[in-house]
Amino acid sequence: MAIGTDSVVTIHYTLKDDAGAVLDQSGPGEPLAYLHGHGNIIPGLEKQLTGKNPGDELTVTVPPAEGYGEYSKELVQDVPRRALRGIKDVTTGMRLHAQTADGTRTVTVTKMIGDMVTLDGNHPLAGQSLHFEVRIEEVRPATEEELAHGHVHGAHGHDHH
Repeated sequence: MAIGTDSVVTIHYTLKDDAGAVLDQSGPGEPLAYLHGHGNIIPGLEKQLTGKNPGDELTVTVPPAEGYGEYSKELVQDVPRRALRGIKDVTTGMRLHAQTADGTRTVTVTKMIGDMVTLDGNHPLAGQSLHFEVRIEEVRPATEEELAHGHVHGAHGHDHH
């Protein structure tokens, strides 16, 4: 069965940056299962997997626009330390959840100088090309419940308890 909309796809993958450093990968015996065509994975990778079959191996480079977006300076802001009251021991690299006009956004503390803290709302991989090595393990039709929920259930997927 070829990969298409509403397929449950199980893959093993390795994600590298431009320098070849491994950023993420599926664990041994723990492939990633996702529902194709439902935005469960980044658009550029999903597009490249369409039409492929179990056993296929491919190398895919996803540009920022089809991955985690371009880096936006507008998502970086300096705030006074007192704006983060209630958060103990703020440190560089800490990830926080901020309420914005667009809802909750994860921000990263990138710099602290004196009483000013720089918060970056970009995804850590924004602006980067993503290099995937993928092996397709399994392709099957989604169940009615998976389609209704918009994600995979069961082994390697998401269980409701």
